[in-house]
Amino acid sequence: MTHKKKVKTVMDKDGIDRCLTRIAYEILEKNKGTKDLVLVGIRTGGVHLAERLQKKISGIETGEVPLGILDITLYRDDLSSSKKTPRLGKTKIPFSLNGKKVVLVDDVLFTGRTIRAAMDALIDFGRPKMIQLAVLIDRGHRELPIRADFVGKNLPSSLWEAVDVKLAEENGTDEVIIKEDD
Repeated sequence: MTHKKKVKTVMDKDGIDRCLTRIAYEILEKNKGTKDLVLVGIRTGGVHLAERLQKKISGIETGEVPLGILDITLYRDDLSSSKKTPRLGKTKIPFSLNGKKVVLVDDVLFTGRTIRAAMDALIDFGRPKMIQLAVLIDRGHRELPIRADFVGKNLPSSLWEAVDVKLAEENGTDEVIIKEDD
């Protein structure tokens, strides 16, 4: 018996764009503008979303918010249990984090382990004034006490479902889908 995966689109290109526009305004409101504000995208999906947020914020406020890229591979707590060889990406934070209001950006918030690893990595680059979290999708199922400050969409899901954020920068289309086994 073969299993087919059910696929459901839960957000399209316009929905993603609206969420990012709202998140950009929320970031500016919470931080009272762009003073000392920096964006750091978690490799890979978070990087593209951070770049989009940077453009949206620049269209709302004058001046550009610095953008960094963070690879958390070596900070993951599942490295020793994984049989796969980790693929290292490049971390690029060309500015000081000391005293900055850092907005970490990722595509999906799930267990919280990726964000914990990202915070550990960030601290190695300096001492931010504060770290905030912006995610496109919050699907629940936290294993650590981590919450997002800015959420595009809360998407309650089952543990056996996969939430997949597809971005044009990677595969030419913008959509969020849920896949589940039959």
